[in-house]
Amino acid sequence: MGEARGPLHGLRVVEAATLAAGPMVATALGEFGAEVIKVEQPGAGDPMRTWGDRKHGIGLVWKSVSRNKRCVTLDLRQPEGQDLFHRLLDVSDVLVVGNRPSALRRWGIDYEPVHAAHPHIVMLHVTGYGGGGPASDRPGYGTLAEAMSGFAHVTGQPDGPPTLPPFMLADGVAGLASTYAVMMALYHRDVHGGTGQLIDVNLIEPLARLIEYATLSYDQLGVTPGRVGNRLDASAPRNAYRTADDRWLAISSASPNIAVRLFRAVGRPDLAGNPDYVDPFRRQARAIEVDELVADWISQRTLDEAMKIFEAAEVAAAPVYDAGQLLSDEHLRARGTFVEVDDPDLGPMTLHAPVAVLSETPGRIEHLGRALGADNDAVFGGLLGVDADRLAALRAAGTI
Repeated sequence: MGEARGPLHGLRVVEAATLAAGPMVATALGEFGAEVIKVEQPGAGDPMRTWGDRKHGIGLVWKSVSRNKRCVTLDLRQPEGQDLFHRLLDVSDVLVVGNRPSALRRWGIDYEPVHAAHPHIVMLHVTGYGGGGPASDRPGYGTLAEAMSGFAHVTGQPDGPPTLPPFMLADGVAGLASTYAVMMALYHRDVHGGTGQLIDVNLIEPLARLIEYATLSYDQLGVTPGRVGNRLDASAPRNAYRTADDRWLAISSASPNIAVRLFRAVGRPDLAGNPDYVDPFRRQARAIEVDELVADWISQRTLDEAMKIFEAAEVAAAPVYDAGQLLSDEHLRARGTFVEVDDPDLGPMTLHAPVAVLSETPGRIEHLGRALGADNDAVFGGLLGVDADRLAALRAAGTI
């Protein structure tokens, strides 16, 4: 898929991270041309290999997140493993790690020795809590970040419990933040003539930044936002509404013009000319009334009927999709959002294509996640020049 060379062609990334933010960063870089060498523990590998839904014992998410990566094994607890790791860094540009600081120090690959030996390396360290505080060395996962960031507190029904997402939200948001941070650090190094540097990202802060409205409200107004379900008073009506055929439809009314179109579409032109319902602040005071009015109108129509009316009126509305409906959406299919890749282990797989669409240097998927240690010979032998006898000895010792 895409061109043979992406915009990051010539960049080499060493990924020594597991579940899941760090690997997502390397995935994004690899989609656009970077060579990614994924380093895993011999015998075990990344837990994502068997995480979530599996087919033939292989994690489906693993196949996608490890697209385009060369997979090698290396025991970083052994001195010879550490030596090979440093040799990899000699010929690489970016290092992605996710272990606790104490583990990196034991293995001699924390930032100080890495920077001293490889000043050109941009080192991304993604952890649960980040450096510099009393919790730095605690084990951290996305679930904990989704709780501590305030996300779970504001998510869910008003009379229900704090709600955690059923997917890797905190890891995904941290991965996005980390990816642009890596690109900024490389720009500093390569355009401004700087050195490599450490990028310290935790799982809490990127997600907390997205819901900063909560801390702003608390800081300035003494208000602690709580759970409101799918409603958002500042954008009333905003909710997921059940249709007559037991489907669901979502609406956003973030701007006054959209609200006016909506009122006309549901047969209430009187509200479309009433400042109490058009002005965002006045409409916010009537959020429950407006929400119930729209819910009643939608409940009397099928999804197709309601969407036909809303599309004609240019109302901001969309059906709530399940996975199958998402895959079959005609607009997304026209854009090439999903692509089919033939995998030697699982056969044809439909996956999400690289998200950003670049007109001149598009992303690509060359292959999906490979077997544990599949590229040991190519990387350690071909790239680093380790001879066959030495490779055999390293295998026997459990180093690779």
